[in-house]
Amino acid sequence: MSDVAAAACVPHIGFGHVWHTRLRPRLHRFAVPTFFVLLPMRTLARRPEAAGVLALNRPGVLSFHDADHGWGMHPRRGNALAWLEGLLQAQGIDDAHGEIWLQCYPRVLGYSFKPVSFWYCHRADGSLRAIVAEVNNTFGERHAYVLDQPCYGQPLQAHKVFHVSPFFAVRGHYRFEFLRTGPDGLQSARVRIDYHDDAGPVLLTGMAGRLEPLTAASRRRALWRYPLLTLGVTVRILWHALLLWAKRVPVHARPAAPAVPVSGSSSLQS
Repeated sequence: MSDVAAAACVPHIGFGHVWHTRLRPRLHRFAVPTFFVLLPMRTLARRPEAAGVLALNRPGVLSFHDADHGWGMHPRRGNALAWLEGLLQAQGIDDAHGEIWLQCYPRVLGYSFKPVSFWYCHRADGSLRAIVAEVNNTFGERHAYVLDQPCYGQPLQAHKVFHVSPFFAVRGHYRFEFLRTGPDGLQSARVRIDYHDDAGPVLLTGMAGRLEPLTAASRRRALWRYPLLTLGVTVRILWHALLLWAKRVPVHARPAAPAVPVSGSSSLQS
């Protein structure tokens, strides 16, 4: 992906869907329409006016708040980009000087829950240097998986160390795969996160959407189609947990959160 031109460094919105297929011990699947935002964080830090119709750190029908990201792992609360840059430095990644794009759910009507957000970190020449998957669970805990030297379309593996669902044990590994298309990667975005245990794949999940600049018209379309998007995320988590319980899927006790809230990718899969 080439270095992002100044004209392209505006918030984008992706319209698409999320899918989830559990393979064992009971088959359980769903796919739902959704939208998300893709934000040029360094550009917004330099030029907050580039946010356009997205409300930054203030009330709005569609808004982004720094406090929703990273503060649980860093003393400088309230500055998500500073947290991310500090995280990269702590992991020995000191050449991600280009744009940093954040793919996440925004706040809708002031409410937010973000199961996972993705930070795409680029070098000064625009090449992809790292991706950080920032995971939240419903217990208010957070963990970051730092994926070093990723390539679009090539899977990366990371050991599962963080409790997300009581219907899965904290063991095995995740298989991440990312794809962004179009000029500067701003035509579409697709993420796959498949969970494997010792017996093979257990859960196949992902999110994909077609991107366009976030404008008054696209914001209006998103709110018209999905007026309760982020509240719906929480409701669906609880509803599908109830369905899994009804299917008698085993429940695992919640373990203590990892002592270190950051872990890295373990291997590149061919």
